[in-house]
Amino acid sequence: MAHLGIDIGTSGVKLCVTDADGHVVATADAALTSQHPFAGASEQDPDAWIAALQQAMAALPADLRLGIEVIGLSGQMHGAVLLDRARKPIRPAILWNDGRAVAECADMAARVPKIGYITGVPPMPGFTAPKLLWLSRHEPEAHARIATVLLPKDYVGLYLHGQLTTDPSDAAGTSWFDQHTGQWSQVLCDASATDIAWLPPLLDGHEIAGQLTAQAAAALGLRPGLPVACGAGDGAAGAVGIGAVAPGDGFISLGTSGQLFVTTARCLPNPDSRIHAYAHTLPDLWFQMAAMLNGARPMAWLAELLGRPIADLLAEAEAAEPGPIFLPYLSGERTPHGDTDIRAGFWGLSEATSQGTLMRAVVEAIAFTFADAAAALHAGGTRPTQLLAIGGGTRSDFLLQMIADVMELPLGRSDAAEVGPALGAARLGQMALGGAVADVATKPEISRWFEPNAAVAARLAPRLAGYRALYPALKTVGAAMG
Repeated sequence: MAHLGIDIGTSGVKLCVTDADGHVVATADAALTSQHPFAGASEQDPDAWIAALQQAMAALPADLRLGIEVIGLSGQMHGAVLLDRARKPIRPAILWNDGRAVAECADMAARVPKIGYITGVPPMPGFTAPKLLWLSRHEPEAHARIATVLLPKDYVGLYLHGQLTTDPSDAAGTSWFDQHTGQWSQVLCDASATDIAWLPPLLDGHEIAGQLTAQAAAALGLRPGLPVACGAGDGAAGAVGIGAVAPGDGFISLGTSGQLFVTTARCLPNPDSRIHAYAHTLPDLWFQMAAMLNGARPMAWLAELLGRPIADLLAEAEAAEPGPIFLPYLSGERTPHGDTDIRAGFWGLSEATSQGTLMRAVVEAIAFTFADAAAALHAGGTRPTQLLAIGGGTRSDFLLQMIADVMELPLGRSDAAEVGPALGAARLGQMALGGAVADVATKPEISRWFEPNAAVAARLAPRLAGYRALYPALKTVGAAMG
């Protein structure tokens, strides 16, 4: 018996296959690209997710595919997938890192003053509801054709099983979901030009949403009729994959974006800290999450800019002395600033600046974003004592050690750290077949703990202070430029 997890990410579709004991036996992936039709916009064609899924599935051995008994889903949160009455996309999906709906967030907050308490965090441009309000104003013809709004993983679910559904963790990121009642909010729909009838029914992440259709099975090389679990937003799926399913369990995620996630026993909103206080994908659980738009992406950005391998630059960075300070906000920032307009920049360049010192500044900045995240979490009443780490950025020992030093917390990395949400999706599928949460969502064996070094933290403290001073300085520059 095998379980298939599908994760619809921003940069690619990732697959994870686990055996009857929950061990990872195969992975595969296929790349995705985003489109940016104007400044601040970020979009993808929903059918590109289907094409990438088919490509990734073709990379799995045929005999392994035929042994799959269940499918689970995970996906990037907040994306607005707009369907017409024929359940076809009206336009490209507007993604989580899209910044067009700034004015609409302010309008929603003004209309519903307690919105941050209701939804767990104040509205931000990347969330789904403000995008619908923006569409009503800027693309009224497209808005008038809407019959259904789905999240990215749920559009793939529709392709797989033909049903409309979502789970609480993905619903939580829309700004339509009342975290306290566990239902869609009519008040929030009214504030965002949304018909509540457009929103899909809710199922827990491990509940069966439908069965694999014959058409999808033929395209993917699977047996028709397989049960498909509803699945989860990538943060909650990553939590299931790493066993963060009890209050106090936590992890950091180092993908394109970054997350600091801690499971809680109740909803703990603290709107001023911009911590996301959301429903988990499993019943009677919530989480607090600091969400950073840039994660480990700035390392890849610099490597692409310089035309050099990341590994080579990281080796030079580790040997380099501290130099410039980098602000990593290539796509604006959520926690703690809630600022879509701020942009990245180096401060302190000199004749002595090398490519290695630039990468060292980038690594420091990623660590500093997690220091800011931890401070926001503390303001929200949560203080983890240790954290696990998942995502592609965990490949770098240098980065993980820097984060551990700056956060002054031990970080644990497992051999399956890079699988992340796709593993959680496979586990949700396994639960859909009757596996108990405690037996399936286990914590991984830790291959290495990165213990914080107090002396290094002390040396980095002035640079962290400089980093924090750089944000308001560059914000002033941006304001002066109009």
